[in-house]
Amino acid sequence: MKTLRLILGDQLNQKHSWFESVDKNMVYLMAEMRQETDYVKHHIQKVTAFFQAMRNFHQELSEKGHCFIYLKINDPENPQNLDQILPKYIDITEAAKFEYQLPDEYRLDLQIKTICSNLSVESNVVDTEHFFTSRYELKNFFSGKKTLVMESFYRMMRKKHGILMMNDQPEGGQWNFDKSNRKKWNGEPEIPHERGFRKDVSAILDEIEKAGIQTFGTIEAENLSWPTCRADCLSALNYFCKHLLVHFGDFQDALHTEEKFLFHSRLSFAMNSKMISPKEVIDKVLEHYYAHRDEIHISQIEGFTRQILGWREYMRGMYWKEMPEYATLNELKNENPLPDFFWTGETKMNCLKHSIGQSLENAYAHHIQRLMIIGNFALLCQVDPQLVDAWYLGVYIDAIEWVELMNTRGMSQFADGGLVATKPYVSSANYINKMGNYCSECHYQHTKKTGKKACPFNALYWNFLDEKKEFFIHNQRMNMMMSLLQKKNTEELKALKKRAKEIISNPNQY
Repeated sequence: MKTLRLILGDQLNQKHSWFESVDKNMVYLMAEMRQETDYVKHHIQKVTAFFQAMRNFHQELSEKGHCFIYLKINDPENPQNLDQILPKYIDITEAAKFEYQLPDEYRLDLQIKTICSNLSVESNVVDTEHFFTSRYELKNFFSGKKTLVMESFYRMMRKKHGILMMNDQPEGGQWNFDKSNRKKWNGEPEIPHERGFRKDVSAILDEIEKAGIQTFGTIEAENLSWPTCRADCLSALNYFCKHLLVHFGDFQDALHTEEKFLFHSRLSFAMNSKMISPKEVIDKVLEHYYAHRDEIHISQIEGFTRQILGWREYMRGMYWKEMPEYATLNELKNENPLPDFFWTGETKMNCLKHSIGQSLENAYAHHIQRLMIIGNFALLCQVDPQLVDAWYLGVYIDAIEWVELMNTRGMSQFADGGLVATKPYVSSANYINKMGNYCSECHYQHTKKTGKKACPFNALYWNFLDEKKEFFIHNQRMNMMMSLLQKKNTEELKALKKRAKEIISNPNQY
């Protein structure tokens, strides 16, 4: 009796129990589909990396004896969507049973459930065996609680999994070293050369062009510098431990015109495609830390662990707790269009020029560039969060809805009204100048609030606080900002709001 098993493009987990033994009655189905390339416009590096990672996964497991049906994007037998693919190949294989792993995106979860309800064969779903938590563990953890603060969830996870713990107490005497993770990088310490892979993907690019898939961003056909197989992922992890971890925490929020990656691991695509698991990553990092405790301060390792064990698992849990309504939230009622320069990087604002420019060039920006530069500007301009979502989901190589939506619509755009973040992440130019050197080389002056040479972030910041003040009147974390707003001279605030409206009405001239 044959069983057909579906593997989605972000389920590339070779360590899954499905593959512990070879069974000729198990047929695995993978497909490159227009339904996945076209639901949002993607960066060319994202489409290319996923296709190559999927093909590598298929090849490696096929070589181990597992039976695969693999449909490439231009295969004439590829219907391009699961609604047609699954019934077709259940019939072709004469499978008596269909199995799949839990999708991490709500739309796919709903789609496959609907397909299964109409199949003539038995169906079964299993866990992806990837995350530290089950799909609804966070929902159950917060049941009956008034707040959904990540820190309490993170502490529970540390205790449950025994990570950086000494009995019931946090190693190092405190749970969170976030205040130690905000240093500005000024050229020292030296940043090691990035761990690149130089993959020739010209054949895949030809196939993407032939298929007519619409993409954006840039790519070097002979130099895709992302890990796209398990060996690459392990190599990137080892490189991070040996060369970058020692300073990761200190400079994880830093910004610099000459450095795109700083001390970041760039493992998010590897993890979000499941080529490598979060447990593997944390175990390896902890192993290296404990072997080099004289060289690595605990703040470096805690900052890294918090992003994976805390924030990543928290965002996934919140996604499944709040969907599908979450994807429609727009509590601040922002409706402005996305500036054109989000697609070109052509702006006189140096911070946005660099952050958007490298996003278009590398399909990558680190979390502060995404949150406090790009997201900050979009929120201050009161852009429709649906448009911001679509851009973030398309531009970043690691963007899959379960993680992108919560970080963008929630933390970055505050469209959920405070479910994920307790206050909006907005700032004037002062924060941007404090964290990096973008302002020193900018067309605008970060110290000026009004006038042609004044940094647009300053007027936009005070205008946003004034425009949304009724919404934040009961938010205690906004008290200081609201107090400063109230102290603003009437004429000064009027001038700030006038300039802000000019920027919002035509952001592409700035």
